[in-house]
Amino acid sequence: MTDIHIGFDREGGDEEANLKRFRQALAHLLHQPELPDMLVLSGDLTDRGDAESFARLVEPLLDLPFPVYPLVGNHDTRETLLETFPNCSSDNGFVHYAIEQAGLRNLCLDTFEPGRHGGAFCEARKNWLSTQLADHSDTPTLIFMHHPPIVSGIDWMDPSPDESWIANFAQAIDGNDQILAIHSGHLHRSLQTSFRGVPLGVTGSIAPAVTLDLRQIDGATPDGRALIADEPPIIAFHRWNGITLVSHQLPVGDWPVLAHYGPELQPQIRGIFSQRE
Repeated sequence: MTDIHIGFDREGGDEEANLKRFRQALAHLLHQPELPDMLVLSGDLTDRGDAESFARLVEPLLDLPFPVYPLVGNHDTRETLLETFPNCSSDNGFVHYAIEQAGLRNLCLDTFEPGRHGGAFCEARKNWLSTQLADHSDTPTLIFMHHPPIVSGIDWMDPSPDESWIANFAQAIDGNDQILAIHSGHLHRSLQTSFRGVPLGVTGSIAPAVTLDLRQIDGATPDGRALIADEPPIIAFHRWNGITLVSHQLPVGDWPVLAHYGPELQPQIRGIFSQRE
């Protein structure tokens, strides 16, 4: 999950819309047929990085039956995140760390720079990532980061393609064939692309979505375009079977079920299985 933005409505308290959306997404997650092994929260967990918002964020996480791994986003603060998640690893002031499970190495990166909306990836972070990849060159690896290092076409959310932080990230991952995919947030919109030949997915947000408008935007001329829409929260599911990584994006909602697996559909299911032989 990504871009939760608890505290956007400071007066909302427990009735804040973003907190309700987060709780709804967690309830949806817990009622899936299979529980995940872990939950990654890939940044912008709060809207202002304050302790009160982090406290509200963490309360519905306390009883989850799997570990939670947070990343820092441009709306968060490292210090308060680490106070809220005392078991979260940090290194030289950066919230980046590795998780290894079932033969898959998950690298959680820090792309935050105080006061900056866009991403950052300095020499220290580049060196850390380069070392992690070099030291585990034979282990399949999935990278999580808040800011996607690509131009999506949503002009007001995008970086310039020649920003130095993107070049640093590119240099760190180039030549590392063990990287299966990169997953990020920040854009409040789901998309799939690639970066330096590596599949890259952006997960849609828990908070309301950024509208899909691929026209250029003029900072000097408000044109009345829609920017934010009350679309459903999105959860990404990443399935690793030891060979292949497959990622699904699921909108959260009470959708009508149009078919159940009963005796009337058993012949169709058996027919599908027979064709695998």
